[in-house]
Amino acid sequence: MTRPHRLLLVALTTCALLGPAAASSPAQAGPITLPAKATDAALKAKLASVLNTSRVTKASVGVVVADSASGTELYGRSATTALKPASNMKLVTAAAALDLLGPTSTFSTAVYSPAAAVDGAVSTLYLRGHGDPTLRESDLNSLAVQVKNAGVTKVGRVIGDGSFFDGDRYNNYWDPVDYNNAYAAQVSGLTLSPSSGYAVGTVQVTYQPGSGKGKKAKLGLVPARAAGYVTLVNKTTTTSAGTGASISVRRKSGTNTITVSGRVALKRSLVKRTVTISDPARYAAHVFTRVLRANGVTVTGSPGTGGTPTSRVQLASDSSVPLSSIVKLLMKPSNNGMTEHLMKTLGRVNDKAGTWKAGASAVRNWLATTQSVPGNVILVDGSGLARRNRLTARVLVRMLQYAQTRPWFATFYDALPVAGNADPAIGGTLATRMIGTAAQNNLRAKTGTLRGVTALSGYVTDRSGRRYTFSMLGTYPYYSPRIVFDKVGATLAGWRS
Repeated sequence: MTRPHRLLLVALTTCALLGPAAASSPAQAGPITLPAKATDAALKAKLASVLNTSRVTKASVGVVVADSASGTELYGRSATTALKPASNMKLVTAAAALDLLGPTSTFSTAVYSPAAAVDGAVSTLYLRGHGDPTLRESDLNSLAVQVKNAGVTKVGRVIGDGSFFDGDRYNNYWDPVDYNNAYAAQVSGLTLSPSSGYAVGTVQVTYQPGSGKGKKAKLGLVPARAAGYVTLVNKTTTTSAGTGASISVRRKSGTNTITVSGRVALKRSLVKRTVTISDPARYAAHVFTRVLRANGVTVTGSPGTGGTPTSRVQLASDSSVPLSSIVKLLMKPSNNGMTEHLMKTLGRVNDKAGTWKAGASAVRNWLATTQSVPGNVILVDGSGLARRNRLTARVLVRMLQYAQTRPWFATFYDALPVAGNADPAIGGTLATRMIGTAAQNNLRAKTGTLRGVTALSGYVTDRSGRRYTFSMLGTYPYYSPRIVFDKVGATLAGWRS
């Protein structure tokens, strides 16, 4: 489906900054102090009791609960201790993007040639990305149709241009052991997703049983046109029905060779596994080459990567859904790749670099407009995958308080996972948590999970209609305090103030 044409993000970011940046509140020294409710002391004591467990006392845990209307802090435990936020980092990145870029901003992809076609022929087509984290094969098809409608019938080769971001595809603080996993895909200004899950920079490898016992499993790719760029090595065996499956899908480091090994039982349905690829811009150029050919445009050469010349003719363009939709797509399932594209895009604000360093600097500067940011706060990526990130529970609560004052708050609030809601488009990463408590279909928060790290920050409303803003960050050596965090959420939801 063709998405509506919009302006390039480069132009949009400049315009968007004139609004939110100019309207930003000055740094807030602290919460407003209002007369305490009679029940606040009891609530504070109750929360202290809930948190008085070895899962908390034998871990490093920071907790802050505030009245959402006034910002008055009702409970604090190690409130200023800087801890790993895991995916709670996405709260900061998403809010900064909504404020600095604006909820209506979009991400564009365009096709250029060095000069106008002569007798339908051009030497090169440049597929230039501007950080769109939602680009799919269907969008490339739309671009191919536009190219053909522009009178182009023959192309020398396609060049993928991902230079809207720098060439550092992996964050320096990510663990290389994660590089095969979809949550740690390479980040490029031009990338492609295989499905509506928008796992950028990946393909889906499919497998199902072969024609009989002892035969190799049937393998496939989504998108199918990734074939030729991705090489599948089949080391599988089909076994008797009912024997189960044990399949490994691994990409060899630095290559696009993916080995599928193990066994698949007869009668087993088709399974899809998402795997990262190397060099997203070249991958997109490869798929676009095959899409052009499918649309009747001859492409004689092999795809490559490089920069788009300044002297050029635009032949086609495509635009993403607005940022307001993208934030929901990344927050509900906790999509790392989409968030890192926002982070590097924020680095491009005011014509700066599309780097993690520039993005982190932009986000930190923005955060300083919401409060006084302590020196122990460290930001190095957008998603929280990096263990170097540090936030405090108080910083997150004050940022969440600030978000309530912004015109985009309804979008931000709606994007948060909802406790106990089984619909993944609503419940997201909280779909199975706090079921059967007062927090179910009430508490809205961002989860955070890394090995030895758990986090939960957001909003919840009690039985009297009072909303609380909260943040809970925890690092632990043995037993996760996650179930305790859920109990705090349920306690707040069931409280009568």
